[in-house]
Amino acid sequence: MIKLRGHNRSSLGVSEEGVMVMPVREAIECNGKQVELEEGGYLARFEDWNEGVARALAARDGIGELSVEKVEMLKFIRQYYQKYNFFPILNSICKNVHQPKHCMHEKFLNPLVAWKLAGLPRPEEPVTSLLEAGQSPG
Repeated sequence: MIKLRGHNRSSLGVSEEGVMVMPVREAIECNGKQVELEEGGYLARFEDWNEGVARALAARDGIGELSVEKVEMLKFIRQYYQKYNFFPILNSICKNVHQPKHCMHEKFLNPLVAWKLAGLPRPEEPVTSLLEAGQSPG
């Protein structure tokens, strides 16, 4: 257990000493650095993402190698999310990275996988259900 401050009390426990604690998170190693993950394998910190982390997440989840096209899609998803705080419309991803209209379905099959590999925060319902169904939230 590690001591933390400023976290949601619902995710924390209290030690015998009365100190708020949180279970140690899972981590992946990327270029000699430990990168913390939240439940479900989502990055704990948005700013920890880079191409190497995306590749490590893909390997962790058994997705395989990320092509140059997939990495470009992930970068666009991150940029869009940073600007609008929302996942882009699926076809706009393809258009903006100069790929065929349905490239998300061809490259990732499940947009929720792209969400995770792009290092976006863990989505909540109903976003999760929409992405699992291959639809854009919103």
